[in-house]
Amino acid sequence: MTAIVKIHRKGQMTLPSRLREIAGIREGDLVRAAFQRGKIVITPTLVIDRSKFPTADDEYTPEQRRIIDARLDRAEKGRSYGPFNTADEMIAHMKAKLKKRAAAKVRKRSR
Repeated sequence: MTAIVKIHRKGQMTLPSRLREIAGIREGDLVRAAFQRGKIVITPTLVIDRSKFPTADDEYTPEQRRIIDARLDRAEKGRSYGPFNTADEMIAHMKAKLKKRAAAKVRKRSR
């Protein structure tokens, strides 16, 4: 469906109800307006108000939060490798680690 609409003062316009219905746009909804290839494109947009969702702080007791924070801190300080400049460096590192593990298994079996 196409429609001709008039631009009023301050750039306001009214989208015909049939167009709004087809697009699923209701009063109070937000739309994104963009200029693309010489056309103005209006797209319904969903915006999430994150303040209406609980945070992790709301979900855990202070004791649980301390345990989680301690484990995250340990994970950050724990085994980590890199940084690698290329994927090939990372792959070579992983292959070397696998080779060492395989050699350790062989030594363990021969004892």
